[in-house]
Amino acid sequence: MSRNLKRTILILLDAFIIQVAHVSSYFFLYPLVDIEPRPFFMQLFLLIFTYIVFGYFGKVFDKINRFTGIKDTLVHVAIITLSFVFSSLVYTVFDPSMSFRYITFAYLISVTVIPASRVIWRLWVDYQRRLENSSHDNGEPIRTLLIGAGDAGAIFVRSLRNRPDINVVGFLDDDKNKQGTVLYGYPVIGQISDLEEVVHQYNVEQITIAIPSLSGEEMREIVTEARKTNVKTNQMPYIEDILSGASKVDEFKEIEITDLLGREEVELDMASIREQVTGKTVLVSGAGGSIGSEISRQVASFSPEKIILLGHGEFSIYKIERELRQLPNHTFDLEPVIADIQDRERIFEVLETHKPDIVYHAAAHKHVPMMEKNPREAVKNNVFGTKNLAEASKAAGVESFVMISTDKAVNPPNIMGATKRVAEMIVTGLNEEGKTNFVAVRFGNVLNSSGSVIPVFKEQIEKGGPVTVTDFRMTRYFMTIPEASRLVMQAGALADGGEIFVLDMEEPVKILDLAKQMIWLSGYTEQEIGIVESGIRPGEKLYEVLLASDENTNEQIYEKIFVGKVHNLPLEQVYAFIDTLKDLPTEEMKKALLKFANNTYEKNSEIVGNLATVN
Repeated sequence: MSRNLKRTILILLDAFIIQVAHVSSYFFLYPLVDIEPRPFFMQLFLLIFTYIVFGYFGKVFDKINRFTGIKDTLVHVAIITLSFVFSSLVYTVFDPSMSFRYITFAYLISVTVIPASRVIWRLWVDYQRRLENSSHDNGEPIRTLLIGAGDAGAIFVRSLRNRPDINVVGFLDDDKNKQGTVLYGYPVIGQISDLEEVVHQYNVEQITIAIPSLSGEEMREIVTEARKTNVKTNQMPYIEDILSGASKVDEFKEIEITDLLGREEVELDMASIREQVTGKTVLVSGAGGSIGSEISRQVASFSPEKIILLGHGEFSIYKIERELRQLPNHTFDLEPVIADIQDRERIFEVLETHKPDIVYHAAAHKHVPMMEKNPREAVKNNVFGTKNLAEASKAAGVESFVMISTDKAVNPPNIMGATKRVAEMIVTGLNEEGKTNFVAVRFGNVLNSSGSVIPVFKEQIEKGGPVTVTDFRMTRYFMTIPEASRLVMQAGALADGGEIFVLDMEEPVKILDLAKQMIWLSGYTEQEIGIVESGIRPGEKLYEVLLASDENTNEQIYEKIFVGKVHNLPLEQVYAFIDTLKDLPTEEMKKALLKFANNTYEKNSEIVGNLATVN
């Protein structure tokens, strides 16, 4: 049914109700009040005309009635009242003897029945939905306990009224003022500390967290309490997913490991980033990868003139290009470039052709054990590739060059970390020679990136286990992909050139604890899946650190962004060493590379944290 037809039906229905109200008033008051038929019809016609005009401008005929709420009802009452008052005042000019008792009685009927028709329609639609949903569900409704009786919990529990398969037993909330209160008919029956007791008392079968503003630490605390109950635990969908249409408000979302490890969002200095990026040409190397693609998304939100998506894999570049072209704010040019940063001639050609203002260098080989087995490829890509791109950027007059580094570059015992340390030396060393601001940004592991342990754990759990942890003592720093990408852009906007920025990764996470949480979130116990210790692989550290002790300055230039003290060898010496790598046998190359990368740490090799390595 079209909107115009629905609008016409509503106008005719309301006009009919007003007529019935007047007729009822006429016959009820006829013995008491002398009402002539002609004035009766004139006043009725004037009222209906006035109501349609006011209703049109008040949009009472355009509302979606199945979503009628208190605000909609109050607006409708106001329109009806205004129509009666206005039409009555106008009519008294022509007929001062008009009976106000008759008008008042007709008004009371109209102001009750017309809004009630909308409410009745909504109740009818809700009833039909419940019947439809119940026809697809033959089991008993799931007894569900909601955690969080705030605004989000109120919205969520209202949406669950149309879910006959869900039986909400009540809320838990730590706000003492809410204890003993009732929200949309459901009681607040305790605090979160009462979770285990309430679950047993009310035979709860499902716990749902309805507090979108929880920090990662607060989420972990609630999940830890929920684990004691052995009851399935999930959460309401993200607000942004509801707004985008990716999720419905009455759906349940599984708790991801990223929800437990997430931190409070950093408030970015949007003005400095916008000033640097808006209207500029930005090149992202490794644009098809986890970090590169997210940086591309973040850049797109700041209205650049052009984004150059540079990558070696054609399908990954195709995917991110297609995604960015479909953005509603797509006002920028997109240039997909298939190129290998190891191809010096091609990279210089790309930079000279497009002349970007900013380069975010995310292309790299990052997998530690894989690079231990393929050290020459790590050198070719991470060292020579970075050198090619950095020098091409300098030659093309790029304003800002931001290289993505890693915590594994600190006192590197592995080839991957050593190549990234040398890449840092190249980038920060080049800053002394020209107008381009060269900086490196160092951070730890990124959740759900292509090289992250999380997808591996997920696959092992899906196959029934066991989950393999290299060492039960091992810890790692973790950060989400969007947060890492935003902080990289922030660091680039604040850079003067030559710095190594370090992102605050907060507290390291024990990999064993990570595995246990993922098993539980998947609905299994450790006994069902199992966790085994496989042993540290060649090149791996037991503990990661972000700064060597002699790099640590405690200088914070922005929230979660610190500046490390740069200990570089002269660029000529770095280049001379790099040239020797080409002709060395593989094993000698590995030894030379590790020795050289650690050379700047030799004077003060003590670092924050203990290292355990296998060579």
